[in-house]
Amino acid sequence: MGMGTIGGGGIGMLLLVLTVSCLTGTNPLALLQMAEQAAPQQTQSVPTGAPTNDPQAEFISVVLGDTEETWTRVFSSAGRQYREPVLVLFEDAVRSACGSASSTSGPFYCPADQKIYLDLSFFRELDQRFGAPGDFAQAYVVAHEVGHHVQNLLGINRQVQEGQQGSGSRAGANALSVQLELQADCLAGVWGYHANKKQLLDPGDIDEGISAAAAIGDDRLTKGRVSPDSFTHGTSAQRAKWLRQGLQTGDINSCDTFRTTTY
Repeated sequence: MGMGTIGGGGIGMLLLVLTVSCLTGTNPLALLQMAEQAAPQQTQSVPTGAPTNDPQAEFISVVLGDTEETWTRVFSSAGRQYREPVLVLFEDAVRSACGSASSTSGPFYCPADQKIYLDLSFFRELDQRFGAPGDFAQAYVVAHEVGHHVQNLLGINRQVQEGQQGSGSRAGANALSVQLELQADCLAGVWGYHANKKQLLDPGDIDEGISAAAAIGDDRLTKGRVSPDSFTHGTSAQRAKWLRQGLQTGDINSCDTFRTTTY
């Protein structure tokens, strides 16, 4: 991923928690009620760069539209306005406000332009390489990146970046990255909870999503070849746990990965 993109403990975590607590007197997710106004941006439910009459692109459009409906309602209940992200579909390579990226980077969210970037070939990899087929597995990928957008609107991304800069170590910065990614998994689950309430999910969909989250855990992707201190997204067990947390509760306040020692 390019610098500044989001993917898709230690001292750093403590600094972050203390900073947020001093500023708000509450947990980071309560920033929903006091987040700074996001910069005006384009509102678009249909992904840009989408192939004409492409079933997969149309499916993504449906998922994106439903995430917008869910998060608009959640933000509205807190007296805030949800600003929709733009989802950009591309092939091979793309340039964002966070820099250039290729399809090998995987899906990513760029806070600088509030856009989600996704190569459709990743969905084929999700099935063929990671062994996570199914519609909800694909929907989870979109919802996870939308979760990063929600974090951006809440001001959590900025707090994490400040905590990483002050952590004093790569391990501390990586730990904060893991917490951010796991929270995005949980927020994806919150959307899934509401989708299930509207009977949009089929039997087995939730299992597909949890399998997808587990399939792209750091430990599975690296096959145990690297130290946990170098993880940036979380283990398979952690990712499945936090997606399940959101799916079961439907409550963003249950997604506070920054105030637990056993995330």
